[in-house]
Amino acid sequence: MDAMYRLAEVNREIAYRSSTLLDLQEQDGSWRFCFENALMTDAYMIILLRTLGWKNEQLIQRLVQRLLSKQERNGAWKAFPDEEKGNLTATAEAYTAILYSGHVPKEASRLKQAASFIINEGGLKKVSLLTKVFFSFNGLYPWPKRTVDPARIFRIMDRAQLNFYDFSSYARAHFAPVLLGMSQKFQLRCSSTPCLNHLYKEKEDGFWEETQIASRKAPYSYHTAFLENYILQRIEADGTLLSYASTSFLMVYGLISIGYRQDSPVVKQAVHGLISLLCYNGETFHIQNSPSAIWDTSLVNHALLSSGTASGHPSLIKSLRFILRSQHSSYGDWKYHNPDGSPGGWGFSEGNTIHPDVDDTQVALRTLIRYQKRNRNVNYAYKRGRDWLLSMQNQDGGWAAFEKNNDKKWLRKLPVESAADALTDPSTADLTGRTLEFFGNYDGLQLPSPRIKAAVQWLKNNQENDGSWYGRWGISYIYGTWASVTGLMAAGCSELDRTIRKAKGWLTEIQHSDGGWGESCRSDIERKYISLPYSTITQTAWALDAMIAACPTPNRTIKRGIDYLLNRENYNVQSLTYPTGAGLPGTFYIYYHSYNHVWPLLTLSHYREKYRGTEIGDKQEESRF
Repeated sequence: MDAMYRLAEVNREIAYRSSTLLDLQEQDGSWRFCFENALMTDAYMIILLRTLGWKNEQLIQRLVQRLLSKQERNGAWKAFPDEEKGNLTATAEAYTAILYSGHVPKEASRLKQAASFIINEGGLKKVSLLTKVFFSFNGLYPWPKRTVDPARIFRIMDRAQLNFYDFSSYARAHFAPVLLGMSQKFQLRCSSTPCLNHLYKEKEDGFWEETQIASRKAPYSYHTAFLENYILQRIEADGTLLSYASTSFLMVYGLISIGYRQDSPVVKQAVHGLISLLCYNGETFHIQNSPSAIWDTSLVNHALLSSGTASGHPSLIKSLRFILRSQHSSYGDWKYHNPDGSPGGWGFSEGNTIHPDVDDTQVALRTLIRYQKRNRNVNYAYKRGRDWLLSMQNQDGGWAAFEKNNDKKWLRKLPVESAADALTDPSTADLTGRTLEFFGNYDGLQLPSPRIKAAVQWLKNNQENDGSWYGRWGISYIYGTWASVTGLMAAGCSELDRTIRKAKGWLTEIQHSDGGWGESCRSDIERKYISLPYSTITQTAWALDAMIAACPTPNRTIKRGIDYLLNRENYNVQSLTYPTGAGLPGTFYIYYHSYNHVWPLLTLSHYREKYRGTEIGDKQEESRF
């Protein structure tokens, strides 16, 4: 009787969640949730608008409101909720942006507290590299005393047998405008530019004179032209650089530094593009680093189809058309390391047309495969996407995010903050696992295929000693372990495989007493699993989904996890809003507003599908971990 009751509960929850998602669809067939990231984008937007004299006071007020709403009692801002005291970089960015806005006086107690926190944590010399660069563009931080022109940088790269394309695509998009500005020691001030002298713990000789220099004109060279053209060729139709806010901010300053007027079309279009990234998160307005319409739409469609929503449902047909319209047909930078590949991938945002990624492609294909046999156009699109995805497999057997075989190990040793994450694009457990899961469960490509065998071996070789995997683009070990386990099982591995047994044992061991799972963003910084004191909905769904994939019958760990998801008394602000997406360790984390809808629905659907007709009670699976 308990089994029947539980299955009835699961069915009701699936129906409720499916109905909720269908009601949230936009008219064009998409689902558009807020991609809520670090405070950086809001702060930089305020500073840019003030510096360029852009008249949009309502937007500035809205962004200031969000910054103030996130300030802690001690005056600091945090990168993630359980960060101990606060985050120096986030605090410096928010504090400076509020000063630029003019909406809060410098003498206000909340800003005095923030300034004290910055000084106590080491001052501006200790903020992140990206923040130092952005502050340098705005005359708030000194450029290096030695002029670094592009020609010199490229000579050093030549001697090191390093090509510009050996850096990751996201590093290149940030480097190009920075190198232009750095070569000029360019600084752009305005009447709103605050003085931040009080945020330095010590004054170096010549420092204050250096910050007074507005611009040093370096000769326009072949390498300057290369960087300029690199930027211009990657501007999307909305005016942004590769559809990212962070690169677009830098692009504006970089182009102005080499002679572009502040009212030039490319600069004005970039600002309009940045403003278009504004979203309302239910409480405040926020500048997204990159809207997630393609990612969210593909995920929701996949979740609804998995839940039993008919493939012919009008909402899903509209969604299919949106996904088809968003497939890439142009070559991007991925071509450099993958010359034999042809376009066919998908990007993260609707405005992204030249920068596809593996993760968005594999999830878009999950929708197309349900329709490919019925429609010639869908079949053609599916084949193009599948071919591109296969062509992106690395030599080591895994898959990376944006490019192929772009992981020169020695680049990780460079004295650049988060070099391994920022400068390279290696195979990762999360992308390799999810791609394997797509091929195995949906495309039918499994062991003993040589491609699948290589990917399986890569995952086995990269498992941690405790049985977990580190996930690069999520938080962190629960995320990586979920992707790896589901991928290995879909590829044809047995639940008795030692790799799978270790993973199940680890997931069982870290389950919370309430039946859920929760992991801190500190795991991403320290590169070891650190538990949250509470569970989160998304991480519980991930861990539970991995257990379901690896267990032939439902055990006590799974039952407790299902109890957690079904009991809405477990849901609170912390469990629903904790950031579970990762950008850069220690500074950039993401709260995906779609995740609390998508992942529990998928997990509950997988539970029902696998265990329908099976006794679902307190039976404990024989442990052979």
